[in-house]
Amino acid sequence: MKRVSKLTLKPMSEHGDAAELPPLRDVIARHGLSASKALGQNFLFDQQLLDRIAAIPGDLTDKAVLEIGPGPGGLTRALLRAGARVTAIEMDTRCLPALAELEEAFPGKLTVIEGDAMKMDHGEIMGEPFAVVANLPYNVGTALLVNWLGGQQWPPQWTSLTLMFQQEVAKRIVSVPGGSAFGRLAVLAQWRSAAKLAMKVHRSAFTPPPKVMSAIVHIIPDVMPTGVRVDVLERLTAAAFGQRRKMLRQSLKGVPGALDAMADLQIEETRRAETLDVSEFVALAKALS
Repeated sequence: MKRVSKLTLKPMSEHGDAAELPPLRDVIARHGLSASKALGQNFLFDQQLLDRIAAIPGDLTDKAVLEIGPGPGGLTRALLRAGARVTAIEMDTRCLPALAELEEAFPGKLTVIEGDAMKMDHGEIMGEPFAVVANLPYNVGTALLVNWLGGQQWPPQWTSLTLMFQQEVAKRIVSVPGGSAFGRLAVLAQWRSAAKLAMKVHRSAFTPPPKVMSAIVHIIPDVMPTGVRVDVLERLTAAAFGQRRKMLRQSLKGVPGALDAMADLQIEETRRAETLDVSEFVALAKALS
């Protein structure tokens, strides 16, 4: 992990006036940047849209915010304009000079860390309660979400998650039982958190436009049910939805004690995973914990 705090660039103005920042398109052109498909990048230029995204978590004045994959800093600008103290983790070294200009324009408000966010302890990096606001790279978005939602310690150090996903993934996170979208992500996101679809973002807003639509999910931690082990719930949902077309008596037969627990809870073995609601999965996990 490498912290990037000073690069050899002249300040935007004597006092770091954010109003004098050049348009983001000009910054990208000057640094010769292009979105990397390998890194799951798609750049957003619409500052009004970015300001709306930054407003979803509420008042960010002097609040600590973690941003993953800032790229050239479009959303970073919006977060800084909203008054946040931003820590941005970026593994694409091409973007670091553009981010360094933002550090100079907003003195003491932005810390850029070069490295892979998947390999870092975000709580240790932040050192205080923090909100996560990010246009997540498509290729690691789901893995990062599961990581933030995991862990036995609750409430977590993060106070909210405001995350952009492919719309299909976003719908799975906020879905309700009974539909094809309901699955492991919905259970993990909703059993001790409140998750909602905050905004849809058209593919044309990005450069280059992705093949799919995007959407922003906002998640706030809630009270954790007592007596439930997170690892048990994760193992249970992985088994149940790993063979979602099969009846639970088949998909859960490899989970020790699951069929007996279902009988005790009067959950029919002939049901399929998507027909159970979140509370039934939690009750099963509690019985197995």
